[in-house]
Amino acid sequence: MSKWRIPASGGNMEANNGIYYQNMNNRQVAERLKNNDIILIPVGSTENHGPGAPYGEDTYLDCRLCEQVASATGCTVAQPVWYGSHPYHHLGMPGTVMIPEDILSDYLCYVFAGFWNTGFRKMIVVNGHGQDYVIPAAIHKFGKKFQVPGIILYVHFWNCAGEQLDSADRGGPYQTPFIHADEVEQSWSLALFPELCDQANAVATKPSPMLPPGHINNSAERGKGPIKWYNAYGSVGMECVCTPEGVIGDARLADAEKARKGVEKTLDYLEKLVRDILEKYPPGDLPPVEKVTQRRREDIEAVIKGPANGGRHLYTIAY
Repeated sequence: MSKWRIPASGGNMEANNGIYYQNMNNRQVAERLKNNDIILIPVGSTENHGPGAPYGEDTYLDCRLCEQVASATGCTVAQPVWYGSHPYHHLGMPGTVMIPEDILSDYLCYVFAGFWNTGFRKMIVVNGHGQDYVIPAAIHKFGKKFQVPGIILYVHFWNCAGEQLDSADRGGPYQTPFIHADEVEQSWSLALFPELCDQANAVATKPSPMLPPGHINNSAERGKGPIKWYNAYGSVGMECVCTPEGVIGDARLADAEKARKGVEKTLDYLEKLVRDILEKYPPGDLPPVEKVTQRRREDIEAVIKGPANGGRHLYTIAY
C-alpha cells in the first residue's frame, strides 16, 4: 500500500500547515531552517490544455507533487512561478502566457538569491513544463554571479517516471505516446488534482509533425530520436494553427489509475533526493567553501552568517 495520496484532492496553497513558505512568518521559517533547510521551487506555466483541464495544469502538477514530498520530509515549498517560457510553436495560442527566456532566467536567478539570503541554501526546482532550455541557464547565472556555496538542482519531474510514461508497446500503461494535454498528462492531472479536471469534455486531436519519424524525441524524452524536442525549429506545426483545441493527442483515454505507478515513482525519487541531500549536508551545512568559490573567504563567511546574525546580505558581493 503506497503512502502517497493518489488520487489526491485539494491542495495546500492557502493552508497554514507548514508547507508553503509564503504562508509562514519569520519566526516559523527560522525554526524550520533548524530542522530542514531545503526548499522546493515549483516552476510552472499558464497555457491552454483544452476543455478538460485547467490553464494552470503544469503548475498544479508541480505543486501537488511538492506538497506531498514536503509532508513526508519536512522540507518547505515555495509558492509557484505561474508563468513560464514556451517553445516557438506555442506562440499565439489563446490562453497561453509566454514569458521571454531571458526575462524568466533573470527572474529565477533572483528568486534563488532571495531564498539563499533567507537561509534556504539547498533548493530543488521542480518543473513539468517544456522550458528545459531556460531553468539550467538560470541556475548557472546564479552560480556565476554570486559564487557562494549552496545546492540548486533542477528536476524535470516527468523524467523521474521513466518507463511509466511509455505506451503499452514499450512496456508502459498508455495507449498513445506522451505529447501535450493528452492521455498521459490528463491521467496525471486526474491523479493529482481531479477536482480541477473536466474529463467529460476531454477531446482528441492529431499531432502535426513536419519531419520524418526517428529524429525528434517526444515530450518526456522517451522516444527514439536523438534530438530533444526543444532543440528544433520547424519540426512541428504551430498549436494555434494545427491543434487550436489545446490538446495534442487523445485526452479522452485518460485515467488516474494509469498514472498511479508513475506518480509514485516520481514522489519516491523526490523524497529520496531531499533525504540524500540532508544526509550529506545536514541543516546549516554547505559544500566546502574552498571548493566552490574563489571569492575572499571573509566575504563568503559574512554572507553565510547573514545580515540578521552580524554578517552581511548576499547582495553585497553581487547585484
